[in-house]
Amino acid sequence: MKSPILITGCARSGTSMTAGVVNICGAHGGHTSPATIYNKKGMFENADIRNDLVKPLLQTLGVDPMAQHPLPDVNLFKELDGAEWREKIEKIFKEQGVGEDDTWFYKGAKMCLMWPLWNAAFPDAKWIIVRRRSKEIVNSCMRTGFMKAFDKEEGWQGWILQHVERFNEMLHADLNLIEVWPQEMIDGQFSEMQSVIEWLDLEWKEAEVREFVSPNLWNEGKVVVNDKIIAEAFDKGRLG
Repeated sequence: MKSPILITGCARSGTSMTAGVVNICGAHGGHTSPATIYNKKGMFENADIRNDLVKPLLQTLGVDPMAQHPLPDVNLFKELDGAEWREKIEKIFKEQGVGEDDTWFYKGAKMCLMWPLWNAAFPDAKWIIVRRRSKEIVNSCMRTGFMKAFDKEEGWQGWILQHVERFNEMLHADLNLIEVWPQEMIDGQFSEMQSVIEWLDLEWKEAEVREFVSPNLWNEGKVVVNDKIIAEAFDKGRLG
């Protein structure tokens, strides 16, 4: 099979939206999870990979299979067999009808926490790291039913920082990666995502992407006054 597109980032940062755009533009995700009340356009995560491989591995390592608390020590994944992991991943995608010459993706927020294993399995993968302002991730976690690890903002802030550490490790490990901020699309600016799609050698389908992206869903739960979102804003922290 071709080397995959791997899409990751903090949960509640827009990974589903990003994966949805990648899917619209021609990449195959296999059998993905349907829409939920928290991801009303769909999750675009391969359910069999998540439920049959990722979560059981995290459980075996003695950490939270939801990847909330406790988070795994990244070093645990450096000793695992990348070739075996690749074989398991590709077997599932093939069984789901993804062909040898198809461009395919896997989207998973947990993937950045176990990136050494995925990198060993797919050293030529193209990675997308999805970013969002920290305060907005915290706000989303606080109002999302399945994000249960913390009931105070400080807990989620520490959780985000651990993800950012993984992002920086990935950058300095010279992975073939790019970061994207879905907020740009919410604001009506699609040039960043178009560049990502072109980097992936996919076909940019702007009309379909614009129809898919939903500012109302993204902003759900925020306080809006005079058409402006009123919320504490964190500046975009770039990788570094």
